[in-house]
Amino acid sequence: MTSTPSLASQDDALSADPAAIAQQFVAARLAARNTPDYPGVIPQSMAESYAIQDAAIGLFPDEVVGWKVGGVPPEQQPKLGIHRLAGAIFARNVWPAPGDTVVPLPEIEGGFAAVEAEFIARIGADADPAKTDWTIEDAMGVVDKVFIGVELAGSPLSTINDLGSAVVASDFGNNGGLMIGPEVENWRERLDRIEVETVINGASVGTGGSQSLAGGAIESVRFLLEHCARWGRPLTAGTLVSTGAVTGVHRVHAGDEAVCIFKGIAELHCSVVRAEAQ
Repeated sequence: MTSTPSLASQDDALSADPAAIAQQFVAARLAARNTPDYPGVIPQSMAESYAIQDAAIGLFPDEVVGWKVGGVPPEQQPKLGIHRLAGAIFARNVWPAPGDTVVPLPEIEGGFAAVEAEFIARIGADADPAKTDWTIEDAMGVVDKVFIGVELAGSPLSTINDLGSAVVASDFGNNGGLMIGPEVENWRERLDRIEVETVINGASVGTGGSQSLAGGAIESVRFLLEHCARWGRPLTAGTLVSTGAVTGVHRVHAGDEAVCIFKGIAELHCSVVRAEAQ
């Protein structure tokens, strides 16, 4: 009688090598092909996750121009030891979003796609690479502009969020792209008062603002300055920081139409399309 392989023996058949896992994710993204299961042994720590992402950054044929910052659910924070995570954003996946234009957002069929209304901070000067401890005031001092925007949360792995934040961080933080809208004038005085609503296919699916994020949007910048300095990737002038989903993470599929309304500033319109190989 043949016995069913144990979980341990199944894991042994999978690769735990960060480069091998990274190669699978990068190949799937470039081919616009889903990965039905996690392509290796699931990381159990953020160190393992960022080792995979680090390898993937080296394999992806494009320049990192920004970072998405996402929240870690409270129930996962004690084990992972962090409250936020970061993922690389590449130049080819940054899309200007004038208020009167519908921007196509590519969904990998069978993968994960979601629309997230976000505030986008731009770093105005190179951060000191030796500085690994930052205050909110310090972080505000290196931000020169804030824009409204929409993050396309996207991955070849449909269950990426279900598998936890360590998995999310291993695949570029579940980032598929970033729409950049108009600048927020006088952002230092008004950022926390801007009301945001996301509408999908004509129905409101979420409301919020900077204060929906633990510590606010600038806390995401502060976290990222520390994280990237400790990772050996200090932030440089012009780097974009997508600070977090202020109305929620809203799953979408090809054919869906979404509008993110930043009251008093602009509406950002997007249409979800089927992704094509790059």
